[in-house]
Amino acid sequence: MENKHQITEKHISELYKFTREHFVVHYDVQTELVDHLANDIEQIFQAHPELSFQDAKIISFKKFGVFGFMDVVEQKQKAMSKRYWKILQRFLKEWFTLPKIILTGIIFMVFFTILQSTYAQEIIFGSILALVVVDLYYLFKSRHKRKINRVKKEKIFLLESMIGESRNGFSVLVFINVLNIINLSDASFSTMSVYLLSLVAVFATLMCLVFYITAFVMPSKAEELLIETYPEYKML
Repeated sequence: MENKHQITEKHISELYKFTREHFVVHYDVQTELVDHLANDIEQIFQAHPELSFQDAKIISFKKFGVFGFMDVVEQKQKAMSKRYWKILQRFLKEWFTLPKIILTGIIFMVFFTILQSTYAQEIIFGSILALVVVDLYYLFKSRHKRKINRVKKEKIFLLESMIGESRNGFSVLVFINVLNIINLSDASFSTMSVYLLSLVAVFATLMCLVFYITAFVMPSKAEELLIETYPEYKML
């Protein structure tokens, strides 16, 4: 006979389902909440053995407050965002070591040369448009893959989602905003000093590197990064 005061595998499955029903979509966040709920429910059973699992689950859930699991989800997202940026910085630093620093220098010189061109603004506008198209394509591709995984009920980790979607075209938006600022200030590349053009070229180079790393490098190393972050990922 099943002991109702003992958390079973069936109960654990119910708790996972319960977190999904309350808009917790990432498996690692679900697992953390399920562990917390299971431990709390066992303590509730000890204090109130007459309660059923469902009653104890509701009592435990109410302890999370009016917003339910949302505060926990937000905290996990902030913590994982910090880790995401540390990973990004790690890959970015690699570009300032040989032989990649040579390629970085070439990219800088290309931007610096373009900025001195008569058609600098037209070239930059065309480049931004191309980046927008590429960025949107990969974002759509990532979201489509995530949608398929959800239909298949595959476990999606928070970092996995961030690698696929969190950049949300930020590098392209930065480029567009910089171009808007230049247009609004009536500034022209042809009137800028060599030092200012150099700064613009450095900034553009960094944005290109960030775009390439977030759009191509990190997704290509997603499995390696997930195993590094989640020891249980390889088992799954």
